Amino acid sequence: MLVPSAVATAEAYGDPPGAFLLPEERVLMAHSVDHRRREFTTVRHCARQAMRELGVDRPWPVLPGPGGAPRWPDGLVGSMTHTAGFRAAAVARSADVPALGIDAEPHRPLDPDVLEAVALPREREMLAELAVSHPGTAWDRVLFSAKESVYKAWYPAARQMLEFEDAVVEIDPRRARFEARLLVPAPVVRGIRLERMAGLWCADAGLVVTAVAVTTRNRPVAPPAPP
Repeated sequence: MLVPSAVATAEAYGDPPGAFLLPEERVLMAHSVDHRRREFTTVRHCARQAMRELGVDRPWPVLPGPGGAPRWPDGLVGSMTHTAGFRAAAVARSADVPALGIDAEPHRPLDPDVLEAVALPREREMLAELAVSHPGTAWDRVLFSAKESVYKAWYPAARQMLEFEDAVVEIDPRRARFEARLLVPAPVVRGIRLERMAGLWCADAGLVVTAVAVTTRNRPVAPPAPP
């Protein structure tokens, strides 16, 4: 995953037979279709694997809280994502990583109507330039995923919605990085004002994956190998 070493991660490219739901989670899936139940189960399987790396020694139910954000044990932050053929979770101690967000999307262009809703005018100009200078990547999907990761990092700290037009993202195609500048008042988490959030992206094996991890040391994260 595209996160610093302080973050524990787990991912799955299918639905392992050993994945299970805890009773509180099963209630939420009682009337769900099969594919929804499987992705819900596997991504929580990943979350519990990541939490075990951080010393959570009993299965913890990962239930949706306000705004749909997952609720984690005290002292932890985390993020989950799933798309066709891929599920992943990332968890860290909030003392080390106050804000964390990950997202995975299929590597294909957005519908034009979706792009219109997602991208600001300056971002659409950037996407047009990237399409010429670095063809072969669905840059609009990278933008969409980056904003999803930023939202997942933002919401647990701010406790308010962040619309697509509330952040402007600049994508660095050479270093596989991006930076989001918030256009709304930013919350302060452990002394860090979330006015700007930097992240990493990867487009490989039919997937676009992005991640944002705000660390208390506020040091840049070196790009890892693709998943």
